[in-house]
Amino acid sequence: MKRWVDGRILPITVVVLAIVLIWYVFTVLLNTPWQQSVYGREGAVDVPFTQFLSDVFSQQRPVLPAPHQVAAEFYTSVFNAPAHTPRSLIFHAWITLSATGLGFVFGTLLGIGLAVLIVHNRAIDKSLMPWVIASQTIPILAIAPMVVVVLASVRLTGLIPKALISTYLSFFPVVVGMVKGFRSPEAIHLDLMRTYNASPAQVFWKLRWPAALPFLFASMKVGVAASLVGAIVGELPTGAAGGLGSRLLAGSYYGQTTQIWAALLMAAALSAALIFAISALEKLTERAMGARA
Repeated sequence: MKRWVDGRILPITVVVLAIVLIWYVFTVLLNTPWQQSVYGREGAVDVPFTQFLSDVFSQQRPVLPAPHQVAAEFYTSVFNAPAHTPRSLIFHAWITLSATGLGFVFGTLLGIGLAVLIVHNRAIDKSLMPWVIASQTIPILAIAPMVVVVLASVRLTGLIPKALISTYLSFFPVVVGMVKGFRSPEAIHLDLMRTYNASPAQVFWKLRWPAALPFLFASMKVGVAASLVGAIVGELPTGAAGGLGSRLLAGSYYGQTTQIWAALLMAAALSAALIFAISALEKLTERAMGARA
């Protein structure tokens, strides 16, 4: 019990319970006007409070679905629907995950490559870094349709446009983190490598790269979440038949708010799983490099 209280479980539990409680409160506040209009049309008067809450929490198309409604929709879409059909969230999650993974790999490689150039060339640092920062000031919702249209004109459709949009969002944290990581070795360490007559390649692989690995994994955790957002946004203008973005779009078209929230919950779970995977890879890398547990 003491470990449970002193550890992270209790704070997380308290925060989650507080969020759920606030969620229920706003569910009542936002869905009450519609429920009152229903009672007015039906001529119902003096409705018991318990019946009122039951009706508010069981609306077919609520403005804000209750947590248990979202959980029920999530369970139905994941476990009761066949995984190979568009009714399943697993089907849509796999499509989004494919674009996320490809875009994340592209973004990570691009970010590392740009960081290497920026660190080793002063002219590139002064000329390229401001453009890298400025690129993130353009709203992704404005870029996504243009990317889809331009690539469709050269017959590139499907996974590639969504992956490129994911790349656009995921490369930036990697660039910034790796530039900081490559520059993290102290001057005395660089002077020591020069004393040993080390070549630039040896300085990079034996000093800069190991020093930058913690920054790399931290940047990758941010980048993979951004990549998932990019994949979902990329699915919105394509009219794709699958993906969490298309699921959100279909839910908004037909007013299925529980479907929208269930898709958002799946996106959050997918993002958490990807971040945990990167954390596991980070621990394995640290052990391989001799770090103590």
